[in-house]
Amino acid sequence: MRRVLGSARLGRGAVPASPDALRAPTASATATPLAASPQPGTYTGKGFDTCTAPAQSTMNTWRTSSPYRAVGIYISGASRSCTQANLTATWVTNQTNNGWRLIPIELDNQAPCGTRLPKMSYDPATARSQGATRATSAVNAAKALGIPAGSAIYNDIEQYPSTESCKAAVLSYLSGWTERLHALGYLSGMYSSGSSGVKDLCSAYDDTRYTRVDHLWFAWWNGVADTNTGTYCPSGYYANRQRLHQYSGDVTETWGGVQMQIDRNYLDVAPSTSQPPQGFTVTVDNTTTGRFTASANWGTSAYSSQRIGPDYRYADPAAVSDVAWYRAALPETGSYEVSVWYPAVAGYNDSTPYIVATTTGNQTVRVNQRVNGGQWVSLGVFTLAAGDADKVGVSRWTSGTGYVIADAVRITRV
Repeated sequence: MRRVLGSARLGRGAVPASPDALRAPTASATATPLAASPQPGTYTGKGFDTCTAPAQSTMNTWRTSSPYRAVGIYISGASRSCTQANLTATWVTNQTNNGWRLIPIELDNQAPCGTRLPKMSYDPATARSQGATRATSAVNAAKALGIPAGSAIYNDIEQYPSTESCKAAVLSYLSGWTERLHALGYLSGMYSSGSSGVKDLCSAYDDTRYTRVDHLWFAWWNGVADTNTGTYCPSGYYANRQRLHQYSGDVTETWGGVQMQIDRNYLDVAPSTSQPPQGFTVTVDNTTTGRFTASANWGTSAYSSQRIGPDYRYADPAAVSDVAWYRAALPETGSYEVSVWYPAVAGYNDSTPYIVATTTGNQTVRVNQRVNGGQWVSLGVFTLAAGDADKVGVSRWTSGTGYVIADAVRITRV
């Protein structure tokens, strides 16, 4: 043991331990303190957010003196502009034990048409992959702080001058973000200005190319503490206790003799609206990075406007094992509805074999791709295994005539 210890050296990336870590009790080496419950949980009322997590004394004073009971905290992301010396697992536990509700915030990739850095890709498939990657990082940060599964994490996308291509990138990014958070057991939220991100998100509320976030946090500094989105989003959207309103910003308030610069918020939220994994859904397109594989025998076409995404794949029928596969990460073994999307053309295949990889083996469902195109067509409910693997395939081995089409699949927990 002495020889091993004597040979130890610091790596290039070594940094000094923080004072908080050095002062932490021995028990913290084996267990991270946990927040009292999923955050922000069920709550209706006022909250605030500020750049740096406040000191404990400030939180205590504002708890007894202010009207606020929820606080936004920046837990992850390369765009965080403030240090977070106070933000530890112990700090999180102290606040929730004192009755505070937490609003965990990720601030990283921004709209490609905006001015903030870093930026997500304009390419929708790449942007979706980036959103999924950031969701994994955000969950790791949440877990390190003791913020448990079932909590919502809000992706902060600042105001941007929206265009159609920029909108597609942002919505794809949020789709990847949401799908990965659901797979990891968390809820998804998005924060943005009413005139850009919120307007874009709500305009695509029923657009099946994108996965909805669970909570909508909109910035509209009209000074009114409610969850009315005005003209930015229809009142029926995100209406099941899924809204947060930042109604005033960059204001200075003093409570109990302690002053802070904050943004004011009003929340009406509950975790039951989309609690994963029961509400889990994932959509995989043929352009989704790392989620679709096909041989060189599968061509690419944008002939039909009924497609999802920029294009779809096609192949001649043949008596060969040449399956185009869609890969998905499922949170647990269970019952899932599998739906498929394809453009319908008179010359496409009238007996396309879809293969579903169930826990008891592959099952084949044949679909006439000459009809019912441009919409989700259900193949049925199947028992699928947890984990990241090929779940649905499109085979060329058919007695039907016409091109076999592979466009998109959707898997939903039931």
